[in-house]
Amino acid sequence: MRPDLEIIQNWIEPESHVLDLGCGNGALLDFLKTSKDVTGIGLEINPKDIQSCIAKGVSVIEQNLDESLSNFQNNSFDTVLLAQTLQALNRPDHLIDEMLRIGKKGIVTFPNFGNWKSRTHLATKGRMPISEFMPHQWYETPNIHFCTVNDFDTLCLRKNIRVLARTVVDSKHQGSWAMKFWPNLFGETAIYHLARNERA
Repeated sequence: MRPDLEIIQNWIEPESHVLDLGCGNGALLDFLKTSKDVTGIGLEINPKDIQSCIAKGVSVIEQNLDESLSNFQNNSFDTVLLAQTLQALNRPDHLIDEMLRIGKKGIVTFPNFGNWKSRTHLATKGRMPISEFMPHQWYETPNIHFCTVNDFDTLCLRKNIRVLARTVVDSKHQGSWAMKFWPNLFGETAIYHLARNERA
């Protein structure tokens, strides 16, 4: 399992109900089912990943995340996950709204384009960076909406979303004191635990 998924699973309660948006091969849902007795459903569009989910016994629905999630009722899950998929969506802000409508809490992870490696690459080479966490050429990348930790913090503030916890890590999914104090500059991957704020 990816190291970022190891971090995510610590925020998920045993015996809870989880929806994983863009669940990939179902590794996280399979782990949660075995280790925490979680019941879960994954949404995925890639046929090979759907087959991998089925082989693992993971419940999966073929569904495009850029389309409506109206097939899910309000508060029908304890936690809704969106791991390393935010930046590939047409309207990530709309999906965040849907996540927190469907789930009591949400967990979002994304590559932080504001980290110093990306800034240095752009400043010195004048080209879009290619790295372990962004391994594609600009013309073939699935990522269409790069954002930074500061961008996402601003989005949460604008949407009145409560940030329960935030972790930023490097390419090896390890933290440091520098990332704690300057997350936007030193973090390569951001991991957020979110909930709705009740408006007055």
